[in-house]
Amino acid sequence: MIWIPIVGLALGISLGLILNVNIPLQYSSYMSIAILAALDTVFGGIRASLERHFDSSVFISGFFSNTLLAALLAYIGSELGVDLYLAAVFAFGVRLFNNIATIRRLLMQKGKKVS
Repeated sequence: MIWIPIVGLALGISLGLILNVNIPLQYSSYMSIAILAALDTVFGGIRASLERHFDSSVFISGFFSNTLLAALLAYIGSELGVDLYLAAVFAFGVRLFNNIATIRRLLMQKGKKVS
């Protein structure tokens, strides 16, 4: 099932490059944090797949709920005049790098078992 998040990531990048979508400047902070949350979910899905406990319903619901929650947090912070998006950047950034490190470790372990 590792192919679901990878195909989704490739499809999203491809569509982003093909379609010339312009995001208004006032929404750029919301989009950036939503993209970070989405990437966190994708790499979490890849990690779960490598650890053999991937569940597509958890992946899909996490993708949308994390993305919407992060964008909502950025919006509420903007309305309050507080940089709440920094909390989301920190949380998702830490999780993203932890997932990437775990994926790297799991792939290296699988590589050692093959050789």
